[in-house]
Amino acid sequence: MRSQFAPAQAAPDVTMASRHVKAGVHRLPRASHHRIMVHASAATRSYCNQVGRYFVRRAGDIDLVPAGQEGGFAAETPFDTMEIALQPALMDRVAAELGGKAQALRLDTRHMLRDQRIEHLVRALESELNANAPSDPLFADSIGAALAVRLLGLGEQDIDPTNRLSDTQLTRVLEHIEAALHEPLSIQRLSRVAGASSSQLRTWFKVAMGVTLHRYVLRRRVERACVLLRQGDLSTSEVAEMSGFAHQSHLAHWMRREIGQTPRDLRQAQPLK
Repeated sequence: MRSQFAPAQAAPDVTMASRHVKAGVHRLPRASHHRIMVHASAATRSYCNQVGRYFVRRAGDIDLVPAGQEGGFAAETPFDTMEIALQPALMDRVAAELGGKAQALRLDTRHMLRDQRIEHLVRALESELNANAPSDPLFADSIGAALAVRLLGLGEQDIDPTNRLSDTQLTRVLEHIEAALHEPLSIQRLSRVAGASSSQLRTWFKVAMGVTLHRYVLRRRVERACVLLRQGDLSTSEVAEMSGFAHQSHLAHWMRREIGQTPRDLRQAQPLK
């Protein structure tokens, strides 16, 4: 099992592990968290003890086991799976923020669920894990909350499109991001700055800025890193720390994604002083 990806806090709302499961009989004991398991192998046949039938799972098939429930299966062949653990407290917070029918919903065990949005969110978290990038609290918070919204059965159509961040709220959030780019930023922290719920902030920020909150922060960190790298006074590791990246490999990963260059590329392109 690979190391977990999790926010840097005592009780993370969302964690992920990539697992290789051997052929044979397996038991899923009761857990205090909700489990989302996304099949990541070719067609695999297994027998589910809970429903007493065989399933053939293919890449992208999703199983959901709510907190407090157990399960078990017998796999005929080995397979890989991506397992997400979501804390019930996160689901409760998101349901309270969304209100209405979300508060009345409860999670049920699901097998062979196909949902492109859930799969996309899980693979985004897997991509960060595979990049060997330590947890970005804002990234993990955003993924966890988006998964919670999806699991509660609420999509964007449930949000009142007339709502938005006021100019004052948006300015406060943007100024706080600029002042704290070098620090871990969480959705809860920025929600307090905005004076809005985390669900509202995520939605209204994208409406106002045309990009998700997490991507905006990443772009600003990359832009700041580029300025510091061009100045040439700091090492790459120092630039990474001052621009909010965990280490220089993390910085290089996001620079390649955002501008198609690494720190070394940028330095080499600078004219000699």
